[in-house]
Amino acid sequence: MAEVKLQEGETLENALRRFKRKVMAEDIIKEVKRHAFYLKPGQKLRVKQALARKRNSKKAHRETE
Repeated sequence: MAEVKLQEGETLENALRRFKRKVMAEDIIKEVKRHAFYLKPGQKLRVKQALARKRNSKKAHRETE
């Protein structure tokens, strides 16, 4: 869990900026999105394969240029 304590003389905006950076570094948002809904194992596999196909097609497209 990301936790930021307000340092002496620090503005709230700076503390919020540090908190946001810490959240991004710990991938908290990614975890929340991943657990937002349940995918059955077969669906998860299909999504993973679709992403691989997309990634490979992009790579092949870049190589031809």
